[in-house]
Amino acid sequence: MNFDLSETQTLIRDTARKFARERVAPHARAADREERFDPEVFKALAEVGLLGVNLPGKYGGAEAGVVSYALAMMEMAAADASVSVAMAVTNMCAELIHAVGTDAQREKYVTRITSGEAIVGAFALSEPHAGSDPGAMRTTAVKRGDTYVLNGSKQWITSGAYAGVIVVWARTGQAGNKGLSCFIVEGGAKGLHVGKHEDKMGLRASNTVGLTFEDCEVPAENLLGKEGDGFRLAMMALDGGRIGIAAQACGTGRAALEAAVSYTKDRKAFGQAVADLQAPRFMMADMRTQLDAAELLTLRAAALKEAGQPFTREASMAKLFASEMSNKVADKAVQLHGGYGYIDEFPVERYFRDARVQTIYEGTSEVQRMVIARETFRREG
Repeated sequence: MNFDLSETQTLIRDTARKFARERVAPHARAADREERFDPEVFKALAEVGLLGVNLPGKYGGAEAGVVSYALAMMEMAAADASVSVAMAVTNMCAELIHAVGTDAQREKYVTRITSGEAIVGAFALSEPHAGSDPGAMRTTAVKRGDTYVLNGSKQWITSGAYAGVIVVWARTGQAGNKGLSCFIVEGGAKGLHVGKHEDKMGLRASNTVGLTFEDCEVPAENLLGKEGDGFRLAMMALDGGRIGIAAQACGTGRAALEAAVSYTKDRKAFGQAVADLQAPRFMMADMRTQLDAAELLTLRAAALKEAGQPFTREASMAKLFASEMSNKVADKAVQLHGGYGYIDEFPVERYFRDARVQTIYEGTSEVQRMVIARETFRREG
């Protein structure tokens, strides 16, 4: 077992860290307050290879692997979780199209994503009445000649107003999971309508909208995989996506811990630095231990995926533990700041708000426990 990073992994991590600290972190507070999504940031991310970290160079990717991607996500999230979630979804969409798409789909859409031409990618699975239960999906796709006609609504779509490439799920067959299919829809397509930007608790600089399809015609060649493959493709994408969200949670937790360390070293109470008091030191010890455990779980899942080994359970374990860790660590960071932790002069209140959704999206903590239990009984029963 080797915990040392390879030359490529170190390069990607350092590239992401430099970009995050110089280009993203200085604007994170203002972007949060103004709910500002900046397309130029993502064009610049494409230029440094961070919108296709685990994709072949043939399609504009960095060919750096899943561990490198997780490391890059941690760095970006430590600067601004809003930027990191759009980066995560974009990588996830590009990877799915590359994994199951035709050569023509890869040439047309993966390169559009990795080059920054698409700005970002979007993943349109959830609906107003179908979140954790895709089988309840109501959006339909009816084949008419050489097109599919989509009708229905999607909800909570990250970057939906800006995405040039959107992976969309719709029902083409029977009720339940078996009747779902997956399509590539271009941003701005006729019949695609973007809803209002959601006014969220956290990730306020991340664009989140509903999407409505009204007789939206999609070329039949944009079917991803085969009819009826939709549920399998969604689960496949989400397995990898959970590694990204686990990495995001690690980055948020790290930022909260570092802010708490800095503040308690400077803040005086009872004649000494808060950092020298026993109770804060014990809190810091717990925070650091939980953060390290989350990072190791995340990197293990990433390494398994990179090696082509089963990783579904490990990805869910990482996502479950890391997302709950980030909430706990951010909560303690606010507590250690006292009253200052409750105002936006200090970043921990933003970390606290940003962390909250990490136990919800790309599979709630409850769903992760279901997956972990299922896989445990399957492997060890």
